[in-house]
Amino acid sequence: MKHLNFRNGDQMPAIGLGTWKAAPGDVYKAVREAIKIGYRHFDCAHIYGNEDEIGTAFADAFKAGEIKREELWVTSKLWNNSHRKDQVEPALKVTLKNLQLDYLDLYLIHWPVALQEGIGFPASPADFIPIDQLPLTVTWSGMEAVAKQGLTKHIGVSNFNIKNLKVISEGATIIPEANQLELHPYLQQNELVDYCKKNEIVVTGYSPLGSSDRPARLIKESDPTLLENEVIKQIAATKNCSPAQVLLSWAVTRGTSAIPKSVNPKRLKENLESAAIELSTDDLKRIADLDLNFRYINGETWASPGSPYTLEYLWGK
Repeated sequence: MKHLNFRNGDQMPAIGLGTWKAAPGDVYKAVREAIKIGYRHFDCAHIYGNEDEIGTAFADAFKAGEIKREELWVTSKLWNNSHRKDQVEPALKVTLKNLQLDYLDLYLIHWPVALQEGIGFPASPADFIPIDQLPLTVTWSGMEAVAKQGLTKHIGVSNFNIKNLKVISEGATIIPEANQLELHPYLQQNELVDYCKKNEIVVTGYSPLGSSDRPARLIKESDPTLLENEVIKQIAATKNCSPAQVLLSWAVTRGTSAIPKSVNPKRLKENLESAAIELSTDDLKRIADLDLNFRYINGETWASPGSPYTLEYLWGK
């Protein structure tokens, strides 16, 4: 397995198991199977609502002698309703309790958006906290505090553009170490990926296969289907592999991590093996030409009418 290097030399496996939308019952079996076949990187989040089941899977795998804690890379994320500095540590401790772990390898600010305490998703403009009332730098100071306590080895962000990365980096005692983004051939985000690489910010791509099981509210009939793209299918045919494996190989080849979600044992194995597939220069050029700047996770949840947040604020365009 290929790895991505953090500034202190710690290594994160390039292919991980995403757990967003993994249903109760399924996620336990998926994590246990993933560990048995060689996965060592697991991507979680409090808002996914399944960390307790994932924690049970980890605990049972440890007890069975299948893996040791130090052999795993576990990422989780701070939800939008815990952005005050004094909320970060309690939120992380809930995640650690659910995951039955003493520490995380990586903790991320899930979105650069603040919600009122107790709000999961906004139902009205009053559910938001404007950025001028709760700046990202305040949240980041809470992230730095939990890192210094050893509750997480590394800290970073998710869904941050270059401007917002710069906002929290100025005056920080720990520069963001990772940025998790939607990344796939239809949304390549080359400028942002290049910025992260130049500043030693490890990049992980979510929805690397096009997130076909995303919530119905995010699906439009006109949305392009990534796994059905003819170029991807043609490359897959020449490599004798699946389109999904081409997409994951592309992610790893460009120096990023990918966290495909699956609960299917066959696909779990295929996804893990994709890092070994070699793409040619011509393959990469053909894939580079597919960029549409198209988002499956478009951020409109946070830029609803009356919200203090806009799509321009989120994506920088």
